[in-house]
Amino acid sequence: MRNTYIPYPVRIKETQVETEDKMLKSFWLEFLNADDAKAFDYTPGQFAELSVSGYGEIPIGIASSPTEGEDLLFTVNKVGHVTNRLHNMRAGDVMGVRGPLGNSYPLEEMKGKNIVIVAGGFAVTTLRSTMNWLLHPDHRGDYGDIDFVYGARTPGMLLYTDEWSQWQKRDDVKVHITVDQEFPGWDGLVGFGVDIVKQIKPQPDNAVALICGPPIMIRFTWPVFEELGWTTEQVILSLENRMKCGIGICGRCNVGGEYVCKDGPVFTKAELDKLPAEY
Repeated sequence: MRNTYIPYPVRIKETQVETEDKMLKSFWLEFLNADDAKAFDYTPGQFAELSVSGYGEIPIGIASSPTEGEDLLFTVNKVGHVTNRLHNMRAGDVMGVRGPLGNSYPLEEMKGKNIVIVAGGFAVTTLRSTMNWLLHPDHRGDYGDIDFVYGARTPGMLLYTDEWSQWQKRDDVKVHITVDQEFPGWDGLVGFGVDIVKQIKPQPDNAVALICGPPIMIRFTWPVFEELGWTTEQVILSLENRMKCGIGICGRCNVGGEYVCKDGPVFTKAELDKLPAEY
């Protein structure tokens, strides 16, 4: 078994600035060793530590899906020492990836059910992974109706626009993209993600909801599902913002007796209701 403290060596294959403020940048990474690529066996919802020699490491949700091949996709927000260095790196540079870490979305238990995905801002990363898994020809028939709700402050802050534009052309998924307020040139939906959920009124019968976004978004979105009759067992949340060392050693990710890095980041609302309201 590989030592979880040792990162896999990877090379930056491609980069792309994602947002108009240039604070979010995506990195496609390729493994230097074929055996490492096979050993990195992950499921949508998990995360990894990105390691930059001489600078440190940061926990980032895995945005790629195993259905897309062996390369990994991470979208990084430039907010600190390590991320600033990473944003200055280019294709061809070598770095490390430690993982996969944490648990994942319960894709097996979700089979046969209708799925509602609600994503806010930067938190859409692991839900991008999930959507690519669900919509893959090998998996689409395993699931019922899919509604994808994704919102950002402005059109220029939306991630992965080329992809969800293609999803909108499909007849086996409903894609609802929104921005917070009217914006010149934007002819899509306007309003917060929670407003769109109120409009589409997803029904709880044989269904599961995946929600990932800022804490304030989660706080206002859950009551809408509750009013529609959803139970706390049907709503699944990701506490990505709490991730730290990845293996539950530093203790900085804990919520009550749970360590988000090790026991999460994916929890049902029912599980979180048993913990202190710190998330």
